[in-house]
Amino acid sequence: MSLGDDIAFFEKLPSFAALGKPALHVLAIGAETKRLSNGAVLFYAGELTDGGYVVQEGALLLEASSVRDGKQFVAGPGTLVGELALLTDTVRPATAIAKGQTVVIRISRSSFRKMLEGYPDAARKLRDMVADRVEDWTRDLGNLTTVIKEIK
Repeated sequence: MSLGDDIAFFEKLPSFAALGKPALHVLAIGAETKRLSNGAVLFYAGELTDGGYVVQEGALLLEASSVRDGKQFVAGPGTLVGELALLTDTVRPATAIAKGQTVVIRISRSSFRKMLEGYPDAARKLRDMVADRVEDWTRDLGNLTTVIKEIK
């Protein structure tokens, strides 16, 4: 895919859409495309992070780090995996395994931070999006607490 194709793809992602085309251009320049064959492991649970991945084609099976959890999630095209890793050091909570032929775009934390430094409007928009999510989560937790109290 071309640089323009990558920018157009990023514009469709909820987490990136509000950042603006110039900021996405910078992300696309620093991004790295990886092609994975069926069953290939992109990363393992417990590994330190240095960035995130966007599934462009195919899918990733994300398996929780604990076998007892038995939790799995399939991340398809347009899914940002490791969103928090774009901003801070963390460890991977799951192992990511390609389901079929899969293409991901890797965005390093350093590239993402440089983009935010160069485009403060994009950084403000991202901050506002995160704040909105936290408000939603807080409201959802409050609703859940109310439901639990009613059940008791």
